[in-house]
Amino acid sequence: MTRASPWWTPHVHADRRPFLMKRGRIKAAVHNWFQQRDFVEVECGIVQVSPGNEAHLHAFATERVFPDGTRQPLYLHTSPEFAAKKLLAAGESRIYTLGPVFRNRELGPRHACEFTMLEWYRAAEPYEALMRDCAELLAVAADAAETRRFTHRGFESDPFAEPERVTVAEAFLRHAGIDLLATLDANGSADRDALAAQATATGIRIVFDDSWSDIFSRIIAEKVEPNLGQGRPTVLCEYPVVEAALARPKAGDPRVAERFELYCCGVELANGFGELTDPAEQRRRFVAEMDEKERVYGDRYPLDEDFLAALAIMPEASGIALGFDRLVMLATGAPRLDVVIWTPAAE
Repeated sequence: MTRASPWWTPHVHADRRPFLMKRGRIKAAVHNWFQQRDFVEVECGIVQVSPGNEAHLHAFATERVFPDGTRQPLYLHTSPEFAAKKLLAAGESRIYTLGPVFRNRELGPRHACEFTMLEWYRAAEPYEALMRDCAELLAVAADAAETRRFTHRGFESDPFAEPERVTVAEAFLRHAGIDLLATLDANGSADRDALAAQATATGIRIVFDDSWSDIFSRIIAEKVEPNLGQGRPTVLCEYPVVEAALARPKAGDPRVAERFELYCCGVELANGFGELTDPAEQRRRFVAEMDEKERVYGDRYPLDEDFLAALAIMPEASGIALGFDRLVMLATGAPRLDVVIWTPAAE
């Protein structure tokens, strides 16, 4: 098989350059949108004591060597979240950051091991405000790219249309015929066998050591995601608490959390939360996530004790992370993520 020419080959760069020029215009428009709304741009450190504590996120490890030769394990962050929330605890109220993050074990047309994340936070504001932000930013990106439609692999979505808002439970019923809430008790605890039985009946392949979360993720990927953001954007909200490690429970229904994801053309663009600010509950969830990571991958990451301490004084807030490269990919009609990244990592 003939190996594709590298990105720095002049003829390849010439093909990619129009997409990259649009990337620059979208980036400038996004910065302008935030600055007009009194957000402060912040720069979060990339090297952290913990890269994040979600079971299926994988980090790049490094170490710091002190002058005396002692060594400290460190990681490249998978998100600026911990640092940004420390800034909220310090007194900032509206902040955003646009910069590189790093995730291992990720490769494909929609994934890169180093990519650009847009993350922003609103103190003392509900997470519904982030849904409105997302709708406006889609239009901002479309205007900057001079397009009226987002496109990807034969699918289209209108970035100027009001997003459809659908709960995860509604999406499971609609697209998979599965009653998700029937697999959760009143406190949000999950019944693995109940979900496995429904999934098997719809043709989802289950193996003996799949957890409830494994089955949930497979249903999302195979049955739900491909149907989201078709024609217009979709806000998929009210995730089960067991699938929202950093989000607070929804008032009136502890089975689900204040978490939503934004989709266009079947592509996940953003992940937002009404932020959990209870340090004891956050610690419990992190430990459970790391126990699951160790069970599945034989690995675990340390907890950021500074972050947990900061949660104790952090105000109520909402926050969201948006994959900037994916936004550019959809707005420009690029076929793959690496087309809109200036210097993609070698494979």
